[in-house]
Amino acid sequence: MPKTLKLSEYSSILLENAVGELSRLPGIGRKTALRLALHLLREDASRTESLSRSLVQLKEKIMFCSKCHNISDTDICAICSNPRRDENMLCVVEDIRDVMAIERTSSFNGLYHVLGGVINPVEGISPSDLNISTLTHRITHEAIKEVMLALPATIEGDTTGYYIYRLINRENLKVSVIAKGVAIGDALEFADEVTLGRSIQNRIPFAGV
Repeated sequence: MPKTLKLSEYSSILLENAVGELSRLPGIGRKTALRLALHLLREDASRTESLSRSLVQLKEKIMFCSKCHNISDTDICAICSNPRRDENMLCVVEDIRDVMAIERTSSFNGLYHVLGGVINPVEGISPSDLNISTLTHRITHEAIKEVMLALPATIEGDTTGYYIYRLINRENLKVSVIAKGVAIGDALEFADEVTLGRSIQNRIPFAGV
């Protein structure tokens, strides 16, 4: 008996392909992907081409700062190269989205260091998979007087913070952690600006946690 071909839910294979690709994005289901695809279809060709071009340039030309590992258009990002930033203060975060979240609070004027994740043995993420060696190098060779750990309030975040504390703890270096205004289990990027700002301002010595 011949196999029955499954008909597409769309009248166009081109539309179906576009919906399929858009729905691969995090947080985008097929209904939202369809809505976006139809919106782009109604837009002028120049707008769609501009979007496509910006995405290609993002993928091909975006860089990661050689000092802090934040996203950048140049080898050294705008934050690290800003002479008005406090070079004595270093904020350690899990992800580039945390840098954006903290910057929105206008409560921190130091420098950053992006780990690129947190220690998670279940998922096979060890300290060697993170940007920890460059962190210790910066602490040794730069004029850093305080390291503020702004990691997620999770078991993995606490484990990573403790590992880093044991690694960098020395007499002439202050190690602090943001206050627990951020709810346990929450990522920094989801905290509101007021709560996150107060957590930074009310940071406490790591040893006091």
